[in-house]
Amino acid sequence: MNARWKTRLTEAIVVERMASGEWDGSTLAQHLERLWRSDPRTVLVIDGDKSLSVADCRMMALRLLSALQRRGLVPGDVVSFQLPNWHEAIIIELACAYGGLVCNPIVQIYRDAEVQHIVADARSRVLFVPQSFRRFDYEAMVSRIEGAWSDRPETVLVRPLNESDRTSFEMLLADPTGLPEIADVDANDIKLLMYTSGTTGRAKGVLHTHNTIGAEVRNFARFLTLGSDDVVLMPSPLGHITGYLYGIQLPVTLGCRVVLMDIWDVAVAADLIDRHGVTFTIGATPFVQELARFAVDHARPMPSLRYFPSGGAPVPPEVVHRANAALQNCTVFRLYGSTEAPTVTLGVPDKARAELGASTEGFVVAHDVRLTDADGRIVAPGEEGEIRTRGPEVCVGYARFDDNEAAFDADGYFLTGDLARMTPEGCLVITGRSKDLIIRGGENISPKEIEDILHAHPAIDVAAVVAMPHHRLGETCCAVVTLKPGADFDFAEMERALSSSGLARQKFPERLEVVSEMPYTAAGKVRKNLLRDLVRDLIAKEKTSDGNSDEEKDAAG
Repeated sequence: MNARWKTRLTEAIVVERMASGEWDGSTLAQHLERLWRSDPRTVLVIDGDKSLSVADCRMMALRLLSALQRRGLVPGDVVSFQLPNWHEAIIIELACAYGGLVCNPIVQIYRDAEVQHIVADARSRVLFVPQSFRRFDYEAMVSRIEGAWSDRPETVLVRPLNESDRTSFEMLLADPTGLPEIADVDANDIKLLMYTSGTTGRAKGVLHTHNTIGAEVRNFARFLTLGSDDVVLMPSPLGHITGYLYGIQLPVTLGCRVVLMDIWDVAVAADLIDRHGVTFTIGATPFVQELARFAVDHARPMPSLRYFPSGGAPVPPEVVHRANAALQNCTVFRLYGSTEAPTVTLGVPDKARAELGASTEGFVVAHDVRLTDADGRIVAPGEEGEIRTRGPEVCVGYARFDDNEAAFDADGYFLTGDLARMTPEGCLVITGRSKDLIIRGGENISPKEIEDILHAHPAIDVAAVVAMPHHRLGETCCAVVTLKPGADFDFAEMERALSSSGLARQKFPERLEVVSEMPYTAAGKVRKNLLRDLVRDLIAKEKTSDGNSDEEKDAAG
């Protein structure tokens, strides 16, 4: 086990997980070696016009590892990459797997502050970035922030368009060297250091081993009967846990093909699905919405597609219903997880249970889940409680060990901070985030309950409900929405929609803001902290302009 980090992993846990078969002790490098021995010419990665066979991936990974070892990297060192969905990210991960290095993917949309913190906290030895991508200059960003790093990593440019003094990815692969030293990797070593995309506060580094990540992929593939004949389309960022698991780990483990998308375009996605016979994809709510809408508008049912799970942010039931109707042979469903516990639920395995896939997060698989009240007591069946979970895929802790104390209970359960209830079928229904609860005059209001109703309205594209301050009640609800093209929606229409749903009147938002776009985290979650700030600022400006306090407005009627 890596000596650098103190983790929650104990010998007793290792013995128990290995004996039960929940962990199998394999690594990603071993899976690629197995594929190389059986059929090295199999196409593993499609990246635009470029196709890479198993043999290509292996050769590039070993060349890269050799170059990294010449630079003094040894097992346990951290290699960071902040890349679009390019095949180079997969090669970097494979090189790390062969060399016992720790891979640190960074979400592509992060900028100076986030990257400076992550690279410093991870103590990265090498950082791979594009020179530029989508009009952002990553090389310039590194130049701005690298002076703050006490242990400055070497920055390697991927697909540079202009001359630079920095080393390029291609230069590393082209440098003639001998074979690298393949590390004797323990599957309980740290293989992944991924920073949470929280909406507030310092990003925390989550530690996963070969065994925890491997357990997730095997359970997921087994539940959905995925195998080497499947074809994966990956639009989700490889720097996020979803893209990392199903764009890198799953294809290499199963030996199935992955088709990468570096920029989301729904028409391109539909073409890739039909051209390559894609059977599986995964993405946040906007991906599902757009693909389903495209399928209907263009009479393109994409019959090869078998599964389209969606998570990372709330997925309204109506979105799932529409997608299941639009995509001919595809089972679309919700699932639930996090960077720390990637898939607590795995959705539903077939279209016959599509209603469960729309109304719940699906079945709990390979997790021991408890729902508890504010005092940590297990709630009665059917009641709402905070999700606590433990299982073979749960991370072994945080890079800063002190962060573990508040995140795990004495029995080893990870405290998700999410609220849910369990259905009789064994499915979770997420009811909200404990920190997102709006407490109106002492009554708890779940924003998700209101959001689900608003999402069913034909005018609304995305809805988010946040707290806004109130002098008497403490806080009340504000709905922030984006609209579909050409649609109209006002406060009166919102009240009509909520009234017809039967929602209790005291849960109605007392303010509506229509915005042109929502702010999102890298994981595709709405940044509600920014929406709360927006609403507070608007209220403050209104007070200043009209000179009335809340109390005076209430008194005036």
